[in-house]
Amino acid sequence: MTTLHPTSQPTSLPGTRAALPRAGARPSSGGAAPLKNNHYQLLQVVLFWAGAILLPLGLVVIVLGWYGAANTPYQYDQLSYLVSGGLLGLGLTFVGGFLYFGAWLARIADDGRESSKRLADTLLVLADVTSRSAAINDQGVDVAAIPVTAGEGTTLHRRDCALVAHRDDLRPAGDNPSLTPCRVCRP
Repeated sequence: MTTLHPTSQPTSLPGTRAALPRAGARPSSGGAAPLKNNHYQLLQVVLFWAGAILLPLGLVVIVLGWYGAANTPYQYDQLSYLVSGGLLGLGLTFVGGFLYFGAWLARIADDGRESSKRLADTLLVLADVTSRSAAINDQGVDVAAIPVTAGEGTTLHRRDCALVAHRDDLRPAGDNPSLTPCRVCRP
């Protein structure tokens, strides 16, 4: 039986099988602060919200600069609106766009990291199943060397013979002396 402690990985009692470890597994934080130990997700959220605020704010500043320049008759006033509204707004828009793009890249990196962890977990399970299968089924018998016949055939083949490897109707040959051995695989 596997017991779980709140601050540790699963442990097993004597006489039982241990649980497989997860690749890159950390104890889950749970509770009210899900981003506390996940720096990549926190970075993605901060970049997303900074970009989501700065990009439209820059567009608003550009519109306000245009409105101010359009409603003044003096050229020296229009220049100040152009600098404060146009260039500042353009800068805010570009910075917001780059931050939003950075949030997207952080999300892609986090998804790649998560898929790598899942792949590592799957490979651990596959390695465990393969090792258990080999320990249970390996009795020193070469399965490819078992003599078989195809359908109602009269020729004795190895199971891995190129002439019958693609067929689905293979059956064990047994000790039938009337079968002739294949000249390709020589069973």
